[in-house]
Amino acid sequence: MAHVDYDELAATIRSLTEGETDPVALMATVTCEVHHADDRFDWTGFYRVVEPGLLKIGPYQGGHGCLVIPFDRGVCGAAARTGEAQLVPDVDAFPGHIACASSTRSELVLPVRNGAGEVIAVFDLDSDRPDAFTEGDATALEAILAETFGRI
Repeated sequence: MAHVDYDELAATIRSLTEGETDPVALMATVTCEVHHADDRFDWTGFYRVVEPGLLKIGPYQGGHGCLVIPFDRGVCGAAARTGEAQLVPDVDAFPGHIACASSTRSELVLPVRNGAGEVIAVFDLDSDRPDAFTEGDATALEAILAETFGRI
């Protein structure tokens, strides 16, 4: 299993996004860099908060994602609703999991906040491996997201 050099990944994203404040441009760049950083990441992307209680697909890499996810459904909805990271080692054991891809076995979903602290999106990583993500992944990616999206 490959391991991500999160310091290097953060530096690359910082360099690529310097001065950028458009959320979609930032999401596209982060998605691309993170997706290609580790072979555990089968689907990597953002779901944007488009109205109260509703997420819609944003930039992603991998197969098709769900287009719309209400806050009251699935792992992405739980992250948006609670504002807390969701580290799910076995998606089949998560109540209300939405199977956008039948191959997904584990998932990490992180809330994305703007500079005002509002949740503007969630960042979703899916893996076809069980228990693919760690607290270390969550912590490092949360720091990258905070630095990148905290400026908007």
